[in-house]
Amino acid sequence: MRFYRATSFLFPRHYERRIMAICFGAVHLPLLSYIAWQSFHGGWDMWLLGLLLASTLAGTVAAIVAIAALLAPIHRATQLLRAVQTGGHVGMIPAGGDDLVGRLLQGVAQAASETARRMDQLKDAAGRDVLTGLRNRRGFLDAAAGALVSDRPSVIALIDLDHFKRVNDDHGHDRGDQLLTAFSDHLASALRRSDISARWGGEEFVVLFPDTTPRQAREILLRLQSAMEAAAVFSLDGGSLTFSCGLAPVTAYEDLAEATRDADHLLYAAKDAGRNQISSVA
Repeated sequence: MRFYRATSFLFPRHYERRIMAICFGAVHLPLLSYIAWQSFHGGWDMWLLGLLLASTLAGTVAAIVAIAALLAPIHRATQLLRAVQTGGHVGMIPAGGDDLVGRLLQGVAQAASETARRMDQLKDAAGRDVLTGLRNRRGFLDAAAGALVSDRPSVIALIDLDHFKRVNDDHGHDRGDQLLTAFSDHLASALRRSDISARWGGEEFVVLFPDTTPRQAREILLRLQSAMEAAAVFSLDGGSLTFSCGLAPVTAYEDLAEATRDADHLLYAAKDAGRNQISSVA
């Protein structure tokens, strides 16, 4: 480290140029020694001087090219670190040799890959509901932005579990959490791979049905209602947990907020109609 700091006056912001400057001086040492010796003794052998000069220039060019190539792994390591710092794509990690620079590249590559993996995990966790494992509101909006890009008719559904406050009051919050988790599992099982579901808040859930008509979305949710009626986990005081739902069409992501409000109004219409209903635009 002492020599590293002592030579910092040579190209302070360019480590590779510092190395090249030192090598440049080392390569020219024989030529400078010969010139000093000839100056001291007098008499110049111009043929030998020219040969030394040409050899020195060729060696300098070769040394510069070779050093630049040898420093390529360090450049790659800095690119990996910069990609991690900016949240960019790490990309393919090259394999290094069993030497100092190779081990440095391998260590940086492993650290960059592990950091990127943890950042992806944290990003995914930030978009997930802790209790149910479904997306939360943030995760839903991020996923919906990627799904509503084709300008094809889609449907958004707002789902609310009926009389859920009474469930918490009569049976306790542990039972309420159990029902929320069970409903999330049944919801995920009933949906298609392209559908996007999330816990919107409390006992309210949201589903985006891409490239789907309201009739198709209703059929999926009717099957979910039937599955809940047959599942023992939803049994409550001789009855079964039910849900009300509002369905609204949506095409572009820019219209999602308005469509969500429409679905919310339809959800309240379903509750006013007696609950355990699926309400959509006529």
